[in-house]
Amino acid sequence: MTDRDRFLDPALDPAAMRKQYQAAGLEKTDLAAHPMDQFTRWFEDAARAAVHGTLYEPNAMVVSTADDRGRPSSRTVLMKQFDTDGFVFYTNYDSRKARELAVNPHASLLFPWHPIARQVIVTGVARRTGREETAEYFRSRPHGSQIGAWASAQSSVIASRTELDDAYAELGARYPEGESVPLPPHWGGFRIAPETVEFWQGRENRLHDRLRYTAQPDGGWTVERLSP
Repeated sequence: MTDRDRFLDPALDPAAMRKQYQAAGLEKTDLAAHPMDQFTRWFEDAARAAVHGTLYEPNAMVVSTADDRGRPSSRTVLMKQFDTDGFVFYTNYDSRKARELAVNPHASLLFPWHPIARQVIVTGVARRTGREETAEYFRSRPHGSQIGAWASAQSSVIASRTELDDAYAELGARYPEGESVPLPPHWGGFRIAPETVEFWQGRENRLHDRLRYTAQPDGGWTVERLSP
């Protein structure tokens, strides 16, 4: 049996999957001077697409990290803030990604906005957010999410789903709806300060537009076009 024979429906064969991108092109003259200003433009487009139901969770990004031996791992998280200093997400500091960032702070982010034929790829260095900034965001989370931050020992092995549900129920009884939930000491944010930011625009015949900002020692940015 060949790999292709495994698929009873030919439409399910990944080798046969094709999508022709019809989007308009991307030129250097289209770009803002600073990559975060350009990201703002594209994020607003993605957010509008989400409002109209054509794109799901525009702030979802794939975070890739590596351990001290260079072995990579990836997962999808939600970006909760971005500004000229970088991109912020929150997590358990005992999680795999946080442990890897502790020994190797270099990370990559990918915003996969496939429905609008765009991607943004970031490389940069991660630093923890301050506790005051973390506490302010934690207080803005729904009560259930605050409880969940305590209940889940993220990335650790557990015996069953029941173990997790029981921990959540116990904490929910300790901190019922309407009561303040303390900020867990093991929970907080990371800010990825970008070193490169690539804007990928899908084009016909796989001849995509790729324009990459690279940070310079003087604080400026250069922009280069990459071959697809």
